[in-house]
Amino acid sequence: MRGTSMRVFIAALGTMLLLVAADPAFAQNADQKPADKPGQQAGDGKDAQKKLDDYAEAEKLLGGPAANPECLWLGRRVVSLLWRDDLDTAFRHLDLYDRFGCPAGHIQAAFRCVIKQGEPDPKATDTIGIRVRACWINPSVEMQGTAAAPSGTTNR
Repeated sequence: MRGTSMRVFIAALGTMLLLVAADPAFAQNADQKPADKPGQQAGDGKDAQKKLDDYAEAEKLLGGPAANPECLWLGRRVVSLLWRDDLDTAFRHLDLYDRFGCPAGHIQAAFRCVIKQGEPDPKATDTIGIRVRACWINPSVEMQGTAAAPSGTTNR
C-alpha cells in the first residue's frame, strides 16, 4: 500500500512541476524589461537614418548608377568578399550587381583602391569595411597612414 501511495505522490508532483514550468509568467523575472515590438530593436532608427545618410552622400558625390542603393549595397559586398578571397560568393553577388545594371568598372576601381592600401594595421581602427566605404565613394582616395605606391605602368 505504501509503494502505491508513493507512486501516486511522485506522479502528482511531476505533473505539478510540468504545469508550473510550462507557465510563461512563472519563468519571467519581475525586473525584466518589456519586450520590444516585433521588427523594432533598440537603435534601429539610428541605423536606418545612417543608411539613408550613406545613400544620400553616395548620390551627392558619385551620381549615376554606382550611387543607386542596390548598386552601393551589392558593390561594397563584392569588393569586401574579393578582399577576403571568398570568390564564389563574390561572383554570385556580382551576377546580381550586373543584373541591376550597375557599372562593373566601379567594382574594379574600388577594389584597386582597397588593394593599393595594403593590409590594414591590426592595432589601428582602420578596417576593411571602412576602406571599402571610402573607396566606393572615391576610388582614387588614399587613406591616412597608408602609402600607395604609384604604378609604373598604365593601362591603355
